[in-house]
Amino acid sequence: MAPHSTHPGGASRVRRRALLGTTVLVVLVALAGLAAYLTRDGRGPSNSPVPPSSSPTAASPSASPSGPHTPRTGPRALPDPPKTHDPIRYGKAAAKALWSYDTRAYSQTELRKALRGWLTTEKKYADQASVDKVVPSRALWKEMAANGQFARAKVHEGHFPHAFTQALQEDPGAITQAYVYAVTVSGKQSIAWKGSPDGGAESRSATLAVQCRPDHACALVGVMPSVAP
Repeated sequence: MAPHSTHPGGASRVRRRALLGTTVLVVLVALAGLAAYLTRDGRGPSNSPVPPSSSPTAASPSASPSGPHTPRTGPRALPDPPKTHDPIRYGKAAAKALWSYDTRAYSQTELRKALRGWLTTEKKYADQASVDKVVPSRALWKEMAANGQFARAKVHEGHFPHAFTQALQEDPGAITQAYVYAVTVSGKQSIAWKGSPDGGAESRSATLAVQCRPDHACALVGVMPSVAP
């Protein structure tokens, strides 16, 4: 198994990634560890591979991966964002949506559009490219759809990274500019396809940037390029 490949992007993607890093750096002011990988990604090439821990995986129907039994279920509807002011709850729901897909129920375009609907409406903060990268490419989706492949996700835990909570303790007012929270989520993704009721499963983890302004429900800012503990 291998995560879907990413495609080279233009300067706009680099700028968008840099903006996401800058946004979270405002929140994580004085953070050496987490700030380092954010700024590094903002300066790096836009076609760097997506970490396997936060990307959907295509399973070959001829493979025999081991994992817990995945029951046969009917097609699942596209994911809708919850209405909540709790960034951890929202982050967990977003991670579950990002790790789930069903080629039997909708197209790749429909899934990508639905996931974009989780993003904040504040365009200067929304990192659409980081969400699009989690969705399999059209070519890969076509191959997966031919096998009726789908994935279900179970979230085990969500928390604020240690560096984030430490930064807030040192400067509680830093978050009031953008109200962007870093949320690290861990769980498991189970993949199945027609002819394979057992499918396979693997652990997943990701750090998401979530915006929760006091007067608005939470929204997704983007998927961070690395996982913060």
